Amino acid sequence: MTGPAVAVVTDSSACLPAEMLQRWGIRVVPLHILLDGADLRDGIDDVPEDIYAREGASTAGTNPEELTGAYRKGLADSGGAGVVAIHISSALSGTFGTAEHVATQIGAGVRVIDSKSAAMGTGFVALAAARAAAGGADLDGVAAAAEAAVQRGHAYLVVHRLDNLRRSGRIGSAAAWLGTALSLKPLLAVDDGKLVLAQRIRTVSKAVTSMIDRVCDVVGDRRAALAVHHVANPQGAQDVAGVLAERLPACEPAVITGLGPTLALHVGAGAVAVCVDVDTGVVQRN
Repeated sequence: MTGPAVAVVTDSSACLPAEMLQRWGIRVVPLHILLDGADLRDGIDDVPEDIYAREGASTAGTNPEELTGAYRKGLADSGGAGVVAIHISSALSGTFGTAEHVATQIGAGVRVIDSKSAAMGTGFVALAAARAAAGGADLDGVAAAAEAAVQRGHAYLVVHRLDNLRRSGRIGSAAAWLGTALSLKPLLAVDDGKLVLAQRIRTVSKAVTSMIDRVCDVVGDRRAALAVHHVANPQGAQDVAGVLAERLPACEPAVITGLGPTLALHVGAGAVAVCVDVDTGVVQRN
């Protein structure tokens, strides 16, 4: 390959480990946490570790100025090859809509992709785009690689309490199922970008077991990239990753990361999630 590659941009909800960002040259714009009159940038400013427990805390998407700056710098650094931007699901955040507007203002050199997911569900799409760019693909090719990764993705989530999701309004169509049963430990899934109720379950352990079963069913005998996220529950994430390693021997060990403050605020302490990129044939630790 000769000349600069297409630039890849994502947002901080992607939860990509620093070493991956550095290796693949992925640029990150921050989502925002609003707390006690302060506007904190995810990944840049100091955010309280227990943000999920703070009354009155809320989140906001990336602002137009940040997106404009990231896209214009990406265009310049790419020598005009272009920018592919992959953002958190449009059903979960206003970031994608803002990004589309900014891209329209800049011109045809910026393509914006709705990951229809969050956390490493978004991160895996950004990685697919970055690998295509590193391999010499042009703007159309990098965008196509990202779109293909969107179709391969699956994401599941177990929460310990429903309070945070209720307050944030992120439950979506699951709300009608939940009623007032705050004791439920539901298995949630991301379906076409929306967070939906996959199964009613009464205990966390059964919900986690069901999540693992669903991941294994989705992957089968194929290879897949896996990520396990958590909110203040590292042991729970380690346990899930360990079972997945035993049951999915064709896959590399899962990446394990925190869910990040913006997502943690919506799902609450104890949550464990699994994101899957099926049949990619990639070694995700690199």
